[in-house]
Amino acid sequence: MTVRFAVVGTPGDRRVTLFRDAVVARGLAEPYVVSWQDVLAGREIGVPEGALLRIDSPGEDARADELLRGPGDPARAGGGAAWYASFCAGLDRAAAIPGARLLGDVGEIKVMFDKRRCHAVLAAAGVPVPEAFEARSYDGLREEMARRGWQRVFVKPAHGSSASGVIAFQTHGSRVHAVTSAVWLDGVLCNSLQVRTVTEEAEVRRLVDVLAPDGLHVERWFPKAMTEGRAFDLRVVTVAGRPTHAVVRTSRFPMTNLHLGGARGDLDVVRRRTGLWERVLEVCAAAARCFPRSLSAGVDVMVGTDWRSVVVAEVNAFGDLLPRLGDISGHGRDTYAEQVEAVLNGHH
Repeated sequence: MTVRFAVVGTPGDRRVTLFRDAVVARGLAEPYVVSWQDVLAGREIGVPEGALLRIDSPGEDARADELLRGPGDPARAGGGAAWYASFCAGLDRAAAIPGARLLGDVGEIKVMFDKRRCHAVLAAAGVPVPEAFEARSYDGLREEMARRGWQRVFVKPAHGSSASGVIAFQTHGSRVHAVTSAVWLDGVLCNSLQVRTVTEEAEVRRLVDVLAPDGLHVERWFPKAMTEGRAFDLRVVTVAGRPTHAVVRTSRFPMTNLHLGGARGDLDVVRRRTGLWERVLEVCAAAARCFPRSLSAGVDVMVGTDWRSVVVAEVNAFGDLLPRLGDISGHGRDTYAEQVEAVLNGHH
């Protein structure tokens, strides 16, 4: 039987293009593309009978974003709850395409896109994660921090991605210190490519209270190990439950996202540490086991200042966009080629 792939994505997006390249490189027909815009707008959608359907991110398509959370600046930080509700409805619609055979489980994608639920699933399975709680307001955040005796936390929108609206927050007596990439543009809280520091409590309150209605996941600050004077974490991609690709992300800021000035670090810094690399792989495999019907996941891993403790910050359903990154086994396959290979070897 001839294998035919299909993908729900944004036509022309890097993700769709890189996956297409991996499929064609194996001598297969180009994947049939179903547009997220068509899915979200309720238009008629379909794929070739028996096609193996991969659901990918809507990407940075402004029209898809409008369909997900309503009109507005695509860079705005709020609207996560509306986005999530529309996204889940879209996932259900994609999963119901006649004749398609899903390469992932939409229920697992939904969990990964809710940081609170994802954290709970990982914790219940014994995967090491930072302590956390939910907050619905700035006052609620401060009260729970005081009750727990925490002075440093990460405040994360429950349905955010790419550090959207994330605030690294700490208190010392009456003083506050917040680091975020969110800025006000014409009265709308938007993401920027610049990280800023806020020390006025009224402004921190305003930030938190604008984001809080969509739900906030608050994690206890986990002090990260440093290399060459920069804090680092890792994005580890798992395919068919096995860690296959890894990148070290370093930064001068609490957020290590590459689009916020983070830089790729030397993976050997971790691999050379006796026992540490094995622990990272073990923890990532355990995280992947929490999502057994997902072909791929991106696991964000933090290494403690003791260079021994390892915790999972989050698991990303679409965390495989790492162009030109070869696999850790040395086969030379990128994340998309690795997934195609797994499917051809029977994982679906």
